[in-house]
Amino acid sequence: MLNDWNPDSWRNRVALQQPRYADPAALARAVGELSGLPPLVTSWEIDELRRQLAEAAEGKRFLLQGGDCAESLSECRAEPITNKLKVLLQMSLVLVHGGQRPVIRVGRFAGQYAKPRSEDMETRDGVTLPSYRGDIVNRPAFTEADRRPDPELLLRGYERAALTLNLIRALSSGGFADLHHPENWDLDFIESSQLALEYRRIVSSIGESLRFMEHVLGVRTGGLEKVDFFSSHEGLHLEYERAQTHQQNGRWYHLATHFPWIGLRTADIDGAHVEYFRGLQNPLGLKIGTITTPEILKRLLDRLNPDHQHGRITLIHRFGTAKIDSHLPALIAAVRETGHRPLWVCDPMHGNTITTSEGFKTRPFEAILSELEQAFEIHASAGGSLGGVHIELTGDNVTECTGGARGLAEADLKRRYRTEVDPRLNGEQALEMALSIARKMRSL
Repeated sequence: MLNDWNPDSWRNRVALQQPRYADPAALARAVGELSGLPPLVTSWEIDELRRQLAEAAEGKRFLLQGGDCAESLSECRAEPITNKLKVLLQMSLVLVHGGQRPVIRVGRFAGQYAKPRSEDMETRDGVTLPSYRGDIVNRPAFTEADRRPDPELLLRGYERAALTLNLIRALSSGGFADLHHPENWDLDFIESSQLALEYRRIVSSIGESLRFMEHVLGVRTGGLEKVDFFSSHEGLHLEYERAQTHQQNGRWYHLATHFPWIGLRTADIDGAHVEYFRGLQNPLGLKIGTITTPEILKRLLDRLNPDHQHGRITLIHRFGTAKIDSHLPALIAAVRETGHRPLWVCDPMHGNTITTSEGFKTRPFEAILSELEQAFEIHASAGGSLGGVHIELTGDNVTECTGGARGLAEADLKRRYRTEVDPRLNGEQALEMALSIARKMRSL
């Protein structure tokens, strides 16, 4: 235990990206109520994830982390949650087949309700209001009432996270995720895709192998009826995170999620976010990008993991396809000098965001794939390996990212553009990405 840390020591530091509430007493009441509610996850689940991430850092597992850019409270419904689970299961099946190693499934769900913003305020047609910071803070509609930070949304976010986790746990352990029945995971709109045939070949190959083993052993292969799913979100809203911080056997855990991460905009070595998360037992993600220098990264690793504990830190790099080659090698070399052994993961989404002439934020599929392929090659050239991917995706048939098997163009974006913040791969594009990653893993 750190002698100079406690769950509230972050309050003495500068906390970036925090909403400004008009009524501090109302915020205190909401946080007080939230603090008394049951944890959403358990410490032993967190410890197990940390063990698996340590194995991934050694090349024995592969991390698939995916889900919504920003969850919506209104989308806490069975269909979108189930569709997201379906595409993550499809992707993990493809990656297991291609990479020949177990896949750690981590969803950006059950808490991804807060988002950092470039500016505190937004102006439209001469009207200036607070920026939308995610459904746990305020609402997306551009009105004064909707954009006012509302402390009660902290409780609504907790409730929706609990409902989401409840369904995911039921599905992943109740037969839905049974590897003997991958047809459970089919998404209707992908059936007409040219990718369906390749995916079916993989499913058929795995099915034949299972049947062969079961015939040889004379028993049904056990342990394949359920899978582990872990939750993750950006640890942004510090009052929310602190309210679900609990002590177990003398150690402090953040029990609102298994795997929080520190975003690029809040990774200040002397800031409140680094101070809060450095004392927790959770495995911790750290986003790094073009603004992350080798010296800064060394200091962050020493601050967040002074004892060099395995499985503690996952470095999630986001550069963009045009910049990864000029930034990533120096960071890999710097980390190697320190003796730290983090898990390296590529986020190919955020560095490849563009805005069309019609004002749609989008991400070209080809740019996303290019950054991922370069990441694999750069890590291999440095004598290591890329241990995972971090992708914003949905199982729904949206049109938010261009390209992919159907060749979505900018003109197609307006058809089903649903995101309130950043564009996501749809289910077909996500499956295509997994197939491409699997081919890359086999070639290295």
